[in-house]
Amino acid sequence: MAKEVIRIRDEFYIRSSSHRIDVRTRVLKQADTFAVFDRFGDIEPFGTGELGVYYQDTRFLCRLTLKLGKDRPLLLSSTIREDNAVLAVDATNADVWRNGEIVIPQGTLHVFRSKILWEKTCHERLRIHNYGRAAVEFSFSVEFDADFADIFEVRGVRRERRGQRNPTELVPDGLVLAYDGLDDRIRRTRIVFDPPPTRLSESAATYQIRLGPGEAASYRWAIVCEVDADSRAQVKPCYEKVVQEAASALESAHARQPRIFASNEQFNDWLNRSIADLHMMRTETSYGPYPYAGVPWFSTEFGRDGIITALQCMSFDPSLARGVLAYLAATQADTENPAQDAQPGKVLHETRAGEMAALGEVPFKRYYGSIDATPLFIMLSGAYYTRTGDRAFVESIWPNVERALTWIDHYGDIDGDGFVEYARRSKLGLIHQGWKDSHDAIFHADGTSAEGPIALCEVQGYVYAAKLAAAKLAKLFGDDARARDLSKQAKTLSRRFEESFWSDELSTYALALDGRKQPCKVRTSNAGHCLFAGIATQEHARRVAATLTDEASFSGWGIRTVATSEARYNPMSYHNGSVWPHDNSLIAAGFARYDLSESTATVLAGLLDASLFLDLHRLPELFCGFPRRPGEAPTLYPVACAPQSWASGAVFLLLEACLGLSVSAPELRVTFSKPILPRFLQQVTIRGLKVGDARVDLLLTRHDEGDVSVNVLRREGALDVVILK
Repeated sequence: MAKEVIRIRDEFYIRSSSHRIDVRTRVLKQADTFAVFDRFGDIEPFGTGELGVYYQDTRFLCRLTLKLGKDRPLLLSSTIREDNAVLAVDATNADVWRNGEIVIPQGTLHVFRSKILWEKTCHERLRIHNYGRAAVEFSFSVEFDADFADIFEVRGVRRERRGQRNPTELVPDGLVLAYDGLDDRIRRTRIVFDPPPTRLSESAATYQIRLGPGEAASYRWAIVCEVDADSRAQVKPCYEKVVQEAASALESAHARQPRIFASNEQFNDWLNRSIADLHMMRTETSYGPYPYAGVPWFSTEFGRDGIITALQCMSFDPSLARGVLAYLAATQADTENPAQDAQPGKVLHETRAGEMAALGEVPFKRYYGSIDATPLFIMLSGAYYTRTGDRAFVESIWPNVERALTWIDHYGDIDGDGFVEYARRSKLGLIHQGWKDSHDAIFHADGTSAEGPIALCEVQGYVYAAKLAAAKLAKLFGDDARARDLSKQAKTLSRRFEESFWSDELSTYALALDGRKQPCKVRTSNAGHCLFAGIATQEHARRVAATLTDEASFSGWGIRTVATSEARYNPMSYHNGSVWPHDNSLIAAGFARYDLSESTATVLAGLLDASLFLDLHRLPELFCGFPRRPGEAPTLYPVACAPQSWASGAVFLLLEACLGLSVSAPELRVTFSKPILPRFLQQVTIRGLKVGDARVDLLLTRHDEGDVSVNVLRREGALDVVILK
């Protein structure tokens, strides 16, 4: 995904300058609404300025500040509840002076704020408790504002003109801030208070309060995001009811998934945060659940991100894959549209619902500039059938798979050389269209930029795996001739790939072939995806693993996107030396595929260690690739999304890779192939793993000699559990 947003060669980027005193933020998300607060629970315009309450790519609140008298309270602590539903902030008062005397000593008042998002509304409850021995009188206020900035404006794009901010409307229980967009849509932020404030202006609600010794008082307000006629004038602050509804929804979601426990509590902390993050990012669409990519910059459907997240979670939660496949099948391109980089059969890169996308100021209303989403879609289709046996659904999207295959052969291979390559057609679109899509990510050994059309090494691996997956589906649907042809195509691609991409000099695969078919001889993490896809030979896979786990590539926390030996290596860059958890999980799964278990365990251990140092044990989208220093945390990347779905999904694929876990619903079989557990994981319990109508509870135990035993604790239905040594 593109990241800075200063225009460089018509690219979209996110500015990475930040002057925050404290970079830690608190994130809530529910459906199409998300909010980013500072640790006080406030929204202040500092740093990169992304704090706010957002709905459908628009910021509906750009300021929300609680003050006791004229000052912010003193922060005691702030956290997101383990299930990600509620933000809780504890604070107290500074000394309150009046006429030269301290009338309320510091620490007299306990200020407790809690927030939750539900149905396009941010609900907040404030409770103030007087722990002093005397009555106190004071005022508090809530300051607010709304700029209705498009997410791309927040990211740094400057617009020539904007819509019109309407006069603020004061109503009996609150106020309404409104904006008439250039897209002819009216966006409103409705703020409702209970009880009504003592004074209400266009920018602040003020309460005068008196509390006796030991007394407490509670206040509630709701911030509602409205678009066009979606007006809810009768909305009431109902914090407690919403918390109950959210808890019930989360309980139902958890009941549908297996429960995983490890003997290592630190691993459990990482695992549980990842589960909570995936639940938060999971968004119900009209086609089923879809994991939105990341907060704040990518809280929408992304094709590549959704597919990879679904693949990461497949063994444990295949329902996510069904939602992703259904959505992407419904939005598959059916015409050529250069402005969208769209061609028949191509799978969506991203979609946006904001004002700038609607007006065409950015090309992302429905954008197809992704070279890998289409073969990944086919891979996911095959993996979903194997995991679920859901023939009816896969048969319903088989025409979409066929159209994707046609796109690969007729549009993806621009010059007819047998490799799939990209060259953008939209003047505002992405220059590079693989997962490393920043403007400087694809280059030669001397650091010069590669000119297109560009064939990425991992994309050829995805195409190889896609054709094998499609061959199995074709055979399932009775087209044996088609199955044989697809298998033959995959075999031919594998042979030609080895001839064109392998570099003995680098002991890995070249990053890409440029438009002149010259290899980009650069050591990158991309080569590890070739192992994930299965296109590598056994000997070359072994050498790639050795290259990716040496000191030049492995930082101690994870595998870098670019090795330290390469011309454009920069540990603080987005794609040229940083560490991405999702990237590492795919590579580790590739290592496991080729029985390189020690390398798989190395990656798992590095990312687990990183999670111990990170706020809330949450792995972000990426972090910097500096070498690991004893006793120090990983260096953060300043504008990384957190949470990010495929970063959250990494732990599941890593665990699956170590266990050699695969599930085949058509065969009613759970297989553990050469399972390993690192020394820090003595036991893993999986309860309620569903395969068709059957379910099983499993206990995996590591023994002193390194062997792993698998015990079936409970089994319901006909299901085989197989251990391959």
